[in-house]
Amino acid sequence: MYLYRLYQLFIFLPLILVATILTAVVTVTGCFLGNGHFWGYYPGKLWSQLTIRLLFLPVKVEGCENLVKGQSYVFVANHQGMFDIFLIYGFLNRNFKWMMKKSLRKVPFVGAASQAAHHIFVDRSGASAIKRTYDEARKILDEGMSLVVFPEGARTFTGHMGFFRRGAFALADELGLPVCPLTINGSFQVMPRMRDYRWVEWHPLSLTIHKPIAPIGQGRENIDYLKNESYRVVMGGLVKNHQGYVENPDQ
Repeated sequence: MYLYRLYQLFIFLPLILVATILTAVVTVTGCFLGNGHFWGYYPGKLWSQLTIRLLFLPVKVEGCENLVKGQSYVFVANHQGMFDIFLIYGFLNRNFKWMMKKSLRKVPFVGAASQAAHHIFVDRSGASAIKRTYDEARKILDEGMSLVVFPEGARTFTGHMGFFRRGAFALADELGLPVCPLTINGSFQVMPRMRDYRWVEWHPLSLTIHKPIAPIGQGRENIDYLKNESYRVVMGGLVKNHQGYVENPDQ
């Protein structure tokens, strides 16, 4: 354990700091001069893969065969910890935009790169701000992109799931898109929110890409169906000791 921490301090941190700055510069420059969908995704994907590989974290991905080439999806995942970002960005192998907390805009380099890449910052400060957020998400989906959302809206304190908010499912309903549930395991053990920016703990990570859930119509019944079925599927993919609802006070 002590050797792993020394490695993080003297080798991993300097390398990932340089990689983060380079990734941000490449993303901002590429999005300004070229194709924003390309430069807004691939540098971040490589950065995420590098982060996990430098930490020697094993990754297992299941269900890639469930995705259809060229199809847009609203991906919904449980939110175990900070490493959810690296796992999905690096290993989903699908060009997409994030829906993320607006506070992330202030993170050095990462915020600027995310803004240049046109990831969507969720603003819940009022009705008009929420409407602008979902108008932006709707535009991205209309362009044929996919979207990744953490419908809990907050990371877990226990490894268990809270409830799912309706917003992502309402977007899928409006545009007639399938929802693809993702289950993340292991991120809570690597770095839960209670240990933000502290030592990384070695633990395998897994990402399960479940079969997409097709809409059954349009309207409230469909939204509830997509939400409830996604919740059931994501929950079913969790390891046994993290199954079951636990209230999250941040929700």
